[in-house]
Amino acid sequence: MPKIHRLPDRHADTEKVTINLGHVDLGRIDLLVREGFYSNRTDFIRSAIRAQLTTEARAVDQSVERHQFELGLFDITRADLEAVRTEGQVLHLRVVGLARIAGDVPVELATETIGSLSVLGSLQASKDIKAALADRIT
Repeated sequence: MPKIHRLPDRHADTEKVTINLGHVDLGRIDLLVREGFYSNRTDFIRSAIRAQLTTEARAVDQSVERHQFELGLFDITRADLEAVRTEGQVLHLRVVGLARIAGDVPVELATETIGSLSVLGSLQASKDIKAALADRIT
């Protein structure tokens, strides 16, 4: 079975997100940076996001449980998928965080053993695997 790891709150790997802000909001952020409350705009935005996620933590936890998502880092190795195939099973994966399909997983093995894949966060897999599973990824 794939291994699940809890991601620390500050993980080294990040995804780039682009946002548009109004001039006044941006100016207010710059003022806080200038006054030394934050080291830069990104520091402010990360802090604001973390604060909001803390505020909404209960709702997130309830949603994860209700929808049966796995939370954190979800590694899928070749050995995991070979074991699933041997058992005659098909995986239906639901991940909040990061799902990684190992680079040595053949396309055929992935298509035989992964029935569906829903990732809220990020999926790391080869282009070939992503293309082969495109109709199963939601």
